[in-house]
Amino acid sequence: MSEQLTQTQQQEQQALAEQQRAEWVRNQYQAANRYLAGLGIVPDNVAVTESCYLPPLVALWKLNTRDKKSYWVISGDLPTDHMPYSAAATARDAMRSFSLNWQLKAEKIVTSESIDKTQQDFANLLVARAQGLYELFEDDSLWQGQSGA
Repeated sequence: MSEQLTQTQQQEQQALAEQQRAEWVRNQYQAANRYLAGLGIVPDNVAVTESCYLPPLVALWKLNTRDKKSYWVISGDLPTDHMPYSAAATARDAMRSFSLNWQLKAEKIVTSESIDKTQQDFANLLVARAQGLYELFEDDSLWQGQSGA
């Protein structure tokens, strides 16, 4: 009896974990769409097979717009950002590009003549997240079997 209960509890926990993962992915997709819309870019659909997500850290979306353009949009436990799809051939390449771009942005902030604490904190956040993204980019096990690799 207790073995059955344990098995049922495990199934319930797994179902809950899958539900939480799906909710996180949905929230990140909505965040990416809101971000682009805030820039005046109207998303039309997502290229699911080219996008990738690693809950609860990062989601990387290939979003297509109504005017037939495509963008990589990154969201998650990091600043939401975008780049033209043409800047990276795959989600993995896009992750590396965001990492390098954020390191450059952070350097530009730090070397500016007038920098306040908020800007310094943002630069530090960019550097930390850029390093994390690069580690994810380098981890071959994360990209095996993914078309976005």
